[in-house]
Amino acid sequence: MRFRSQLANVSTFAKFTASLSSLGKICWMRLEEEVVRFTVIPDQGTQVWAQLPIDTIFDNTYTVQSATGVINLEVPIGALSKALRSATGATSAQLRLTKNGVVPLLALTVVASSWTAGDNALGIQQSNQVLSPAGPGEDRPTQPAPVGGPRERETVITQEIPVKVLHQSVVEGLHEPRCRDPDVHIILPGLVQLKAISDRFTKLATNTASGERSSSCPKLELSANMHGSLKLAIAADTLRISSVWTGLVNPPLDPGQLSQTEIDQLPSERMRALGTEGNGDEEAGWAKVRIDGKDWGRVLSVGRLSPKVVACFIHETALILYVYLRGSWAGEDSCLTYYINSYSP
Repeated sequence: MRFRSQLANVSTFAKFTASLSSLGKICWMRLEEEVVRFTVIPDQGTQVWAQLPIDTIFDNTYTVQSATGVINLEVPIGALSKALRSATGATSAQLRLTKNGVVPLLALTVVASSWTAGDNALGIQQSNQVLSPAGPGEDRPTQPAPVGGPRERETVITQEIPVKVLHQSVVEGLHEPRCRDPDVHIILPGLVQLKAISDRFTKLATNTASGERSSSCPKLELSANMHGSLKLAIAADTLRISSVWTGLVNPPLDPGQLSQTEIDQLPSERMRALGTEGNGDEEAGWAKVRIDGKDWGRVLSVGRLSPKVVACFIHETALILYVYLRGSWAGEDSCLTYYINSYSP
């Protein structure tokens, strides 16, 4: 069982693993011939299901050798993220599956270059002293070479991350949560602004409830309709604040996947009709979920990967985020799925 590849896009891979590491300690990594899949299922909080095409991360030297053409690994995602940070800006980086005795390892080998001030790779200055002429019968000593300009020096660093190789039977039960069609689907506003407001609401509610005997994080109410509106609110005994975005986009569904009759019967189309009477403001036309404030703040760190995130609301059940990497807006294979359960009122 072997895996080896050069990292073609270290920056994207580093940002991606950093986003995953904020949500859980362990990640299941599935290496296939054409795609790489990542799954994070923490005890509580947001689940992540990601499928990336090979060329998003690795170059064409990518090789997976196993009896089934698939390798399943359990990876400490924080350690991988930390190792990848050291590879940012490197000349080249290679990731391979190896082992130390019986312990399987993901080995990240980074080649970095730096410039030295001397005329040799170690940067040692040679003497520039002037030698006196040789006397009769004396051998003239060898003249040291003149000091040259700076030279490039390569440094090779290998970091090894202990992993577990999982049998297919262990992971065959892993699959994305099955849920009904969403009531509302909408493209979120700028995630930097959304995260700043969400964090402010959470902090304000936490400070307000600081005298209560409760260690749970405040719950944010996130709601949207099929008329381009999104509302973020938080409520406590002595506090209720909200922020509303309008003019957002409700992305159309692909007519190639469903017939027009099937589209008209979807919950989102019924919600669109319900909101029409009040110019989109009718309460019946809004879908709402309640989510953990701190967990939501960590999820929004995905903004470092992509500015385009489609949020699908299943009323009072779940919020599903579809994150598309830059340059692959229509590419289903490069979609990251974040699944967030809604808390009961």
